[in-house]
Amino acid sequence: MVTAARKPETGTPTVYDVAERARVSIATVSRVYRSPDAVRAPTREKVLAAARELGYVPSGSARGLASRTTGILGLCFPDYTDPETDTPGDGDENAATLYADHIIRGMERAARSRGYALLIAASLRDGPTNLVATLAGHVDGFAVMSRTVDAKDLETVSRRMPVVTLAGPAELGHLDNVQVDNRDGQRELTRHLITDHGLTDLAFVGGPADSPDAEERFLGYQDACRDAGLPVPPEPTLRGALTRTAGREAARTLVAGGGPTPGLPQALLLANDQMAVGALEEFAAHGVRVPQDIAVTGFDGIPLGAMAHPPLTTVRQPSRRIGEEAVALLVDRIAAPQRDPRPVVLPVSLVLRASCGCAEPVPAPRRG
Repeated sequence: MVTAARKPETGTPTVYDVAERARVSIATVSRVYRSPDAVRAPTREKVLAAARELGYVPSGSARGLASRTTGILGLCFPDYTDPETDTPGDGDENAATLYADHIIRGMERAARSRGYALLIAASLRDGPTNLVATLAGHVDGFAVMSRTVDAKDLETVSRRMPVVTLAGPAELGHLDNVQVDNRDGQRELTRHLITDHGLTDLAFVGGPADSPDAEERFLGYQDACRDAGLPVPPEPTLRGALTRTAGREAARTLVAGGGPTPGLPQALLLANDQMAVGALEEFAAHGVRVPQDIAVTGFDGIPLGAMAHPPLTTVRQPSRRIGEEAVALLVDRIAAPQRDPRPVVLPVSLVLRASCGCAEPVPAPRRG
């Protein structure tokens, strides 16, 4: 094994420390971060494990953090066009990309107004650890979409630079976080169906149980049912991936009588817009009229919902503002590294359209 040169005296973990801990050369450590595919998987994992244990990030990041001179903020989010993360031909990747695009636009505008450029990394093909390491070496702070990067890697990088998580609950309590009020939005939408349309036979299609946003939306649904004196189901009527395909499957199950009760419910509330659009497509294929035979609603406010037939009633997230708030938190953290973590919960708004039986457009007042 090639022996490393005598490591310099320093109070922060260095490449020498990682090499010593992993029992490899410093050249191997460098290759893990620069060309991960050139390193055998067992060796690569050993190096990354040592780096996590020591709290090491590449030296370029340390230099940038020390000087605060890069003038660049980073954003990390999944590459939704990666065939491993979507269903080809389903169209969900386009909706997800549009959602991310709004966040990017908000960050770009806010960063520019504060004298920063924005560096965007939108691919996980080399793994989230290497993506974060690449960003960390070139930015003063970065935002990461929730559940994109492993919490251990977030923890490591957050020791060296400001990190804010977006569009989901805070994964680490000491990080700044921006999310929307999923529970309140779903509660108000469900209340609208019950109070304004007189619908009492409702069904909710949830997402995977490990999706915090989808679970918060189901809690809002439960709140509204409880407030109206309706039965409060302990679990969603059906669950599925947050895709159009899953929405079509849910609708198909209900049409075939596979729900918990015979016949269709009066209203079907789905955990996001992609699922809801899929349900609309499937109902149309079976001759089920929306909203005459069943009302359908979604959540997110993506453009796809406005183009659906009929146009989709939904809850709109302030996607651009998510990006703007992320920049504000990062810049503030750069100026005051020791301040307490700040969670930001943004309000949402109802968009009432024809799929629930409303004439379009209808401005939805916020209930106190």
